[in-house]
Amino acid sequence: MSLLLLLQTRGRMTAQELAEELEVSVRTVYRDVESLGAAGVPVYADRGPLGGYQLLAGYRTRLTGLTADEAESLFLAGAPGPAAELGLGSVLAAAQLKLMAALPPELRSRAGRISERFHLDVPGWFRTVERPPHLSAIADAVWNARMIEIRYRRWGRTEVVRTLEPLGLVLKNGTWYLIARPPAGEPRTYRISRVLALEVLSDTFERPDAFDLGSFWAAYSEEFQARLYPEEATVRLSPLAYDLLGYYLGGAVAKRARESATEQDENGWRQATVPIESLTHARLELFRFGADLEVLEPPELRTLMAETATAVHAIYH
Repeated sequence: MSLLLLLQTRGRMTAQELAEELEVSVRTVYRDVESLGAAGVPVYADRGPLGGYQLLAGYRTRLTGLTADEAESLFLAGAPGPAAELGLGSVLAAAQLKLMAALPPELRSRAGRISERFHLDVPGWFRTVERPPHLSAIADAVWNARMIEIRYRRWGRTEVVRTLEPLGLVLKNGTWYLIARPPAGEPRTYRISRVLALEVLSDTFERPDAFDLGSFWAAYSEEFQARLYPEEATVRLSPLAYDLLGYYLGGAVAKRARESATEQDENGWRQATVPIESLTHARLELFRFGADLEVLEPPELRTLMAETATAVHAIYH
């Protein structure tokens, strides 16, 4: 079934390509192709350096090889909100209808229950949902490998004009990002809501063979967090503060703090290392814990916390 679906979706493939994709031997591919032919599947081979296996034009298989869980997961994977933002809402709906029609009766009812029982809501609580006006056009440029020219507002609120090769889109916690590069340059990340003007150019480009969107985003995310929190603070946490780490500091910072935490002392307090962005930012973040957190290091932050506590006491005294 996997071999059949590969030929159906990719067209002509050599025995070696099929073997590598399916992680089997070439001999196994030969045997399975013979089995498909014996079962009435119109698969044939072209000989020569440009040859390979392919299906007779127009042949499509019904999805009778899907398990119940696989059929259900396909409907769960379709996110209607993001698809609509990309201009693909109607396409997704049509694809789901075709998939439903292709499923055998015993799976159709189970797959149809997914939308009744599960709903994917991407943005976090109390976050304004971004609806970038240029998202659909950028997505079309990504899909068709068309160059774009954007006017972009950077973090310092300065505006720049960039000619880019759009390589991919990422949806992170309700925010859309464009991964693109200048011609012959290195890929960079752009927040699409900061695109002020867009022109899709007539020029096309060749995608770099070595570029992998998932790997790029994983490396970028790790580097971004390290750059965002370049310093550390040593703190003492009460049991309450330890429980509130994720609520006040966010998941990634709280995780690193918990991983570094010592065992509880006789009063239930722990010592931990907390990543911080800067002394000023840390003062605002850590002061939210009140008397349930004590800064031990660096001394500059400890002094700043003491001065803030004194100023607050003067206001309410």
